[in-house]
Amino acid sequence: MASRGLGSLGGLGAGLGGGRGGGGSGRKSLSARNAAVERRNLLTVCRFSVKTLIDRSCFETIDDSSPEFNNFAAILEQILSHRLKGQVTWFGYESPRSFWDYIRVACRKVSQNCICSIENMENVSSSRAKGRAWIRVALMEKHLSEYISTALRDFKTTRRFYDDGAIVLGEEANMLAGMLLGLNAIDFSFCLKGEGLDGSFPAVIDYTPYLKFTQSSDSISSDEEELRTLGSSGSESSTPENVGPPFIMDDNSWFNKCKRVKQKYQLTLEQKGYLEELLRLRENQLSESVSQNKILLQRIEDSDLAHKLEKEQLEYIIVELQDQLKSYQSLDQLSAEVSLSQTSLDPSQSQEGDGKQDTLNSISEGKEDTPSLLGLCGSLTSVASYKSLTSLKSNDCLPSPTTEMTSPRLTPS
Repeated sequence: MASRGLGSLGGLGAGLGGGRGGGGSGRKSLSARNAAVERRNLLTVCRFSVKTLIDRSCFETIDDSSPEFNNFAAILEQILSHRLKGQVTWFGYESPRSFWDYIRVACRKVSQNCICSIENMENVSSSRAKGRAWIRVALMEKHLSEYISTALRDFKTTRRFYDDGAIVLGEEANMLAGMLLGLNAIDFSFCLKGEGLDGSFPAVIDYTPYLKFTQSSDSISSDEEELRTLGSSGSESSTPENVGPPFIMDDNSWFNKCKRVKQKYQLTLEQKGYLEELLRLRENQLSESVSQNKILLQRIEDSDLAHKLEKEQLEYIIVELQDQLKSYQSLDQLSAEVSLSQTSLDPSQSQEGDGKQDTLNSISEGKEDTPSLLGLCGSLTSVASYKSLTSLKSNDCLPSPTTEMTSPRLTPS
């Protein structure tokens, strides 16, 4: 008996130890399930609130007094605050943070944003109140979906402000931006000085409008019959033989149903008109972008052609300059050879040449200046003319200067 008691105690201890060991994984799975359910609940309620806002806007203007808007604002605030990291102080403590701290950083890239305007509002001081004012201004500007989409695309900033498991870090974030796109068809009117901007208390979601049960026409018993059946359970009245007649809808129910269908039809028409207008706007923007792209491509082609022509002209100019440089170099070389040939002449020949030049000068003084003599005298100034003169002398075509000087015809009278 003692051994059996000890064995049973040992088995109980092992069971408790195993339960403690498996408790860690169980807690993790339970925490993950709770986070998933929380995300799903918030997104589902947000979708319902958007639908109720669109439905209510068909009959009245949405302002701060509308309970549908107040509930939507509370839901959106809860979604943007889901698993938001706190701000760590210098002493290591973590102080609570509002979703406005994330929005004002992540939405700076939105064109013509209202971030600076909300930062400079005098009657709004707390961070939570600024976030609520931003929701109202973004709805009036019809840019709330654009703000959320821009913030979600900045994944680095989003990761810095939120913990793992947050809605804005999950795959459901894209669904949120798509839900809010339908609110662009509603004209909102808000006062940014009312009590709705009071940031001293957190927003509370009212789930009762979304938890109402509507009995379908396929039900075989009414609510009163079900309550009577539940209240008298165990009695003979709960038998199938005592079940009431089938549920029959009266004219009022049909009228209400027709009215709801008509409202949905009007809402669908308005959404259709908004989407068609949005599509037309996007098509115009696309056509403008395509035309601008064509103009830019044409400019690029024209600039490339101009650059090619300019390059060819520059290459032609470079070739011409190189040819001129070669010609100048050849002329310089020729002048250097001429000067060298002049300096290399025999001094006796140079003296003989000087005597011949003096003789010709005296002949030109005694006779009339004829063009042939002038040309002949002028040609003696160059080395080439001198060489031709010596060749004529060798052929006895020109008399010697000494003979001319001794001739009695050339002596002065």
